[in-house]
Amino acid sequence: MRIAQIAPLYEAVPPRLYGGTERVVSYLTEALVDLGHDVTLFASGDSCTRARLEPVWPRAMRLDPSIADTLAPHLLMLEKVRRVAHRFDVLHFHLSYLPFPTFSQLVVPFVSTLHGRLDLPELQPVFDAFPNAPVVSISASQRLPLPQANWLGTIHHGLPAHLPAHLPALQPATGPGYLVFLGRISPEKRVDLAIEIAAKAKRRLKIAAKVGEADEPYFRSQIAPLLAQPHVEFVGEIDEAQKAGFLAGASALLFPIDWPEPFGLAMIEAMACGTPVIAFNRGSVPEVITDGVTGYIVEDVDGAVRALTQLESLSRKEIRERFLSRFTSKRMAQEYTALYGALIRSEGRPAWRSVKGP
Repeated sequence: MRIAQIAPLYEAVPPRLYGGTERVVSYLTEALVDLGHDVTLFASGDSCTRARLEPVWPRAMRLDPSIADTLAPHLLMLEKVRRVAHRFDVLHFHLSYLPFPTFSQLVVPFVSTLHGRLDLPELQPVFDAFPNAPVVSISASQRLPLPQANWLGTIHHGLPAHLPAHLPALQPATGPGYLVFLGRISPEKRVDLAIEIAAKAKRRLKIAAKVGEADEPYFRSQIAPLLAQPHVEFVGEIDEAQKAGFLAGASALLFPIDWPEPFGLAMIEAMACGTPVIAFNRGSVPEVITDGVTGYIVEDVDGAVRALTQLESLSRKEIRERFLSRFTSKRMAQEYTALYGALIRSEGRPAWRSVKGP
């Protein structure tokens, strides 16, 4: 198939440091190329891919302080895609609802994967206005606030099976090793609770996290004072190469979220390293974590502290195997390929076939 992947312009594909959506787009794009599809990636010019890159903006907007209006480059991207849409069998957007007005009017099949939270009241009239716009959820939990949307399916995120590239020998989850928090510092991610859990469990906590511009005031007023505690080490943002050692060396990843997490990429990044996850029972967590196998699902801080005393019963090898069976990018790409095919057939259009081997 001739597939267009249309990524946000906030980060490069893949991101240099933190970045969830753009990282998933990268994994999906490369896996589709591996499956023999003709893939074009619309993204920032500093992106790196084995697909055909169509740069829309010179570099990721987070690295460009001159950008004051982030919507303008995305509007330019939509117009650029519209002009060449006829060259593709399917258009796959990762821009939330932005494609709906324009691409609902075209004959080329399109689909949007929704990567963010959907429980915001202002989204209701948008999806009421575009009831036929085809969308994909990244967890069953994510789609609950919008039952009226035209859901084509739920496809969980995946990582390349070879990640992490240099995985240490998987050892039992024993001993009072350090704990980790990975991701983004914001009120809903509750790194403050991770710090509290570690303190009550008398464990060291390493925090590798992005502090975005919007969350800077929260970080300075609520989190920065907590980082002076002796059991806390703030690492800052880390890149893909640094994650393997960071996660694989930890006793567990703490994921004490306080919001309906649409997916939670950090959870499967930890699983890829054989590292257990202790997560609050919110959003997608029960779909990702198998309680008592790949980690523990808890309700509060005290439950997390108790779970830390049960890590010895978990097998890091089994955690890694569960990742390989459920959350690889190849599996993700195969599910999307099946969805593209069904969407194309529903439109009555023939699909271009790859000339790569069977």
